[in-house]
Amino acid sequence: MRRAWFVPAAVIGLAAAVFVSVNLGAGEARKEPQAAPPPPSEEFAKKLKDIPYRIVYETFRDLSWELFSARADGSDPVNLTNTPNVNELYPHVSPDGARICFVVDEVDAPGGEPRIRNAYYMNMDGTGRTKIADNAREVCWNADGTEIAYLPGEFDRFCYEDYATRGIVIYDLKTGSRTPHPNKELHHLYNLCWSPDGNWFVATVHGGMGYKHAILAIEARGTRVFDLNIPGCRPDISPDGTKIAWGANDWELCIADISYGPPRPVVTNRRVVVRSAQPIKIYHIDWSPDGRYVTFSRGPEKKSLGHAPEMIGIRATGWNICVADAQGASVWTEITADGKCNKEPDWAPLRANAAK
Repeated sequence: MRRAWFVPAAVIGLAAAVFVSVNLGAGEARKEPQAAPPPPSEEFAKKLKDIPYRIVYETFRDLSWELFSARADGSDPVNLTNTPNVNELYPHVSPDGARICFVVDEVDAPGGEPRIRNAYYMNMDGTGRTKIADNAREVCWNADGTEIAYLPGEFDRFCYEDYATRGIVIYDLKTGSRTPHPNKELHHLYNLCWSPDGNWFVATVHGGMGYKHAILAIEARGTRVFDLNIPGCRPDISPDGTKIAWGANDWELCIADISYGPPRPVVTNRRVVVRSAQPIKIYHIDWSPDGRYVTFSRGPEKKSLGHAPEMIGIRATGWNICVADAQGASVWTEITADGKCNKEPDWAPLRANAAK
């Protein structure tokens, strides 16, 4: 039987402050928070109006997934897609802010079950929509916005499992060519991210390549693969390539330094940047263009269609987009409040903001 303990609020607050300020070893994981995390910061929320970047995210409106763009404080939301018969998901803005790549769950009617997940890109204003691949998942850009990497689907039949992938393919926007990754053993990857120098991918693997669950560094033009020895999933590399952010578990988002060797990529100086408390999950962390902030998704644990709410294409009622100070410890605030399955945020550099 679990004992009940009664601790004064002041002691709980002190414990939380101490917990988030401690640097954790690269392989250390905590499955549950030990104390209630700090609440949203009203002072930090007031500063967001001065951040020049916009945030693009997926949201479920009127039986359809759409891509929205908003200022960093959540103001001026704009529907970029407006497609009631198509579900746009997983937006990633090009480094120059000119385009967005994303995936589409194709359906026959609003609210229907998807037939296939395909990969596209378009201009920031929603024009110039171009399909790059059928049965493709989890797209990302190279540093100069000339190539898009994607994960081919593992099965012909649609499924929601985010790790149902096999291989990596690189699409060249200028020529339209598709180049398979030289490592033919890559499978069950998800949440692919490309390092700014173009030499490495980082991704999560689930039940593939000899790993149960791990975050990997994968040579972009070679065959080497390394376990980064950090727990959790969904990594994102900072725009300058020196740091990595990821979800260590359902309730902790972490930041650390990353170096690429030789002889191999290494993650050091891990710390918790944002914490939540059960049953409110936090996922989908993404770096701002200047590396000073991170955005992420936050919402209740409730499953839909038997799948976790953080998965792509799964409705997540009550989830909202948040922004945090990357230099702080749980200094954060929500920027959406409607709970309409707001997930997978991605920062848009200044060019996208200026175009609005």
